[in-house]
Amino acid sequence: MIIAVDGPLASGKGTIARALAAHFDLPYLDTGSLYRATGVAVLDAGIDPTDAAACARAARTLDLTGIDETRIRTAEAGAMASRVAALPAVRKALYELQRDFATQPGGAILDGRDIGTVICPDADVKLYITAATETRARRRWSELAARGETITYEDMLAQTRERDLRDAERADAPMRPAEDATLLDTSSLSIDAAVTDAVAIVEKRQKA
Repeated sequence: MIIAVDGPLASGKGTIARALAAHFDLPYLDTGSLYRATGVAVLDAGIDPTDAAACARAARTLDLTGIDETRIRTAEAGAMASRVAALPAVRKALYELQRDFATQPGGAILDGRDIGTVICPDADVKLYITAATETRARRRWSELAARGETITYEDMLAQTRERDLRDAERADAPMRPAEDATLLDTSSLSIDAAVTDAVAIVEKRQKA
């Protein structure tokens, strides 16, 4: 069983995807971490983020065992991830890695922004997790503040809107719900309620 979980920043897709992986005993891949790690590699190497070939090389040479979760979760890493993710060469470099993970025996759960539309259009279940922009910005702002990062809510809201626009309007694999995806709005849901709803959606699709 392959489950695709898509959605914008701070919608809750990662939390929901991890919970589904635990519930259904499936391996899980946060594909956004690949783009964040590429963004950090670009920053560390001083690569021009408009240099598609150099950014793609950084993506191809990622050490997946050496990804620093602390570093890739910063606002700076997220902003750069969105920029490099808009480059077709980078997306191509990471495509096979994601497909190989998805098609392993027994299946898998992947979350991202183009899983149901590009990486796994053949997924058995597709979820598109969303929430109001202001809600997502406040969630992300609270998360970064808890880690000691200094950023105002207003700046976070502006970054969230900018990232949403860039992800939705990029020419290659724009962020959008797959036509056969089930939408789940988490704006007013607790984590437990959102996970419960997601599990119910998957179980309903399984029975269908």
